[in-house]
Amino acid sequence: MSKAKIGIVTVSDRASAGIYEDISGQAIIDTLNDYLTSAWEPVYQVIPDEQDVIEHTLIDLADNHNCSLIVTTGGTGPAKRDVTPEATEAVCDRMMPGFGELMRAESLKFVPTAILSRQTAGLRGDSLIINLPGKPKSIRECLDAVFPAVPYCIDLMDGPFLVCDENVIKPFRPKQK
Repeated sequence: MSKAKIGIVTVSDRASAGIYEDISGQAIIDTLNDYLTSAWEPVYQVIPDEQDVIEHTLIDLADNHNCSLIVTTGGTGPAKRDVTPEATEAVCDRMMPGFGELMRAESLKFVPTAILSRQTAGLRGDSLIINLPGKPKSIRECLDAVFPAVPYCIDLMDGPFLVCDENVIKPFRPKQK
């Protein structure tokens, strides 16, 4: 069985310029390492908050690197340069609004400003793209909320079979008849 390829994209002007270390992208990698027991390979990128760059990166990861899952961090707030959701929507064939709804609902348990976040998710070809907030604590909270649905979503798109450590995260797959 080949390794699943998972795109990890940090959208940050300052991290992409080397002004500070990208801890958010590493938080995604650490979380996925906690969750997954099946072999996977990160395809990791740090890019600026530029819609055309984000779009190009998402297209490249989906179409050329064959990432079954692409997880972004950053660019989901109300600031003028926060354009990750717009870039995601521009490159997706279909949107998956339940992901953003659940992530915001989960984040509201911790901070009232969760309503300012514009996380979303969508499908491009055989790839599921999920936009996460930029703070490592929020990344884990949001992934804990939505990841139980991710392996089955990827199954439905004929992607690689993701196996999870069920002591950490329990994926939901309907029982086969």
